[in-house]
Amino acid sequence: WRIEIKKYPKLTEIGAWRNGSIVGLWPGKGNEGIKYQVLPTAINITPKNAMIKTDDVKHGGFYTQEQIKDVVDYAAKRYITIIPEIEMPAHSMALLAAYPELGTEPNKKYTVAETWGMMNKYNNVLQASDTTFKFLENVLTEVMELFPSKYIHIGGDEASKVWWKQSAVSQQIMKSNGLKNESELQSYFIQRVEKFVNSKGKTIIGWNEILQGGLAPNAIVMSWQGEKGGIEAAKQNHQAIMTPENKMYFNHAQFVKEDSLTAGKPSLLADVYNYEPVPTELNAEQAKYIWGGQGCLWSEYITNPAKVQYQLFPRLDALSEILWSPKEKKNYPDFLQRLKTQFKRYDLMGITYSKKYLSNTF
Repeated sequence: WRIEIKKYPKLTEIGAWRNGSIVGLWPGKGNEGIKYQVLPTAINITPKNAMIKTDDVKHGGFYTQEQIKDVVDYAAKRYITIIPEIEMPAHSMALLAAYPELGTEPNKKYTVAETWGMMNKYNNVLQASDTTFKFLENVLTEVMELFPSKYIHIGGDEASKVWWKQSAVSQQIMKSNGLKNESELQSYFIQRVEKFVNSKGKTIIGWNEILQGGLAPNAIVMSWQGEKGGIEAAKQNHQAIMTPENKMYFNHAQFVKEDSLTAGKPSLLADVYNYEPVPTELNAEQAKYIWGGQGCLWSEYITNPAKVQYQLFPRLDALSEILWSPKEKKNYPDFLQRLKTQFKRYDLMGITYSKKYLSNTF
């Protein structure tokens, strides 16, 4: 947990710290040769007799509310709006470590995760109870007071339904609200939160999984699992932001052979530049709902600021050009020529990037 919430101090006292970090990639596909172990609460998704190794180094920290105000002000002076994301109903291990009563196993002792990934590996899903919603409303109230953005990202991705299926309380909530399945329970969860956020004059953004069980009335969809979610949202007259993982995830390797630990399959510079965020299957009216695109940089395998820059540049330049330029003016060979001047700017600014681009070996 990375932001101070004054009403719930345990979020940062407990939830902001983990006791170690996994060594290498989950679930053991890296070149480090480490075996991995299934966690005690895991559904069987990992290799037999696997074993996790962590570095046993405590890691964490958080922004105070005063620091957040400074960041928001710094961005605003540069015409940047920061949109906060408070993840729900899953990816909530840090929250549950601090307040386990909000989960589907309230008597369980949760710990902040030391490994990456999600789904059935461990129970990180919030209970769709009135207690949970009141907690989230209080958190969101403090967050919205810090961020003037008209938009609040509420996550909504990678919520494994198995934990609700196994919970008698979840099943009773479904029955009481006439919900046929766990996907509808997720939609109920998101719509409850959206109603509160809308009452504060703001709009929610969620990952494409919020389409499951029925899309919240005013939600904006970020499509990361390919383009399908964005297309579906646009056809329902909802705004969509395209950020398909195979093109727009800058935590992925930028070369087929990378010299440092990264996640996922390569997202090459050419892949980014040649991406067209408005799908051809949308008609002109539907295409108006494609709000733009986003490059994502998740930091599990990024341990210092220099690697942040290394992963971002020059792919961020490619993304900027395709989003801000007319499609008919895209020209990848010309872009590569202009990058030579851009690299000189990087050097003057002290920005880290791969020198493979200078030798044309990528």
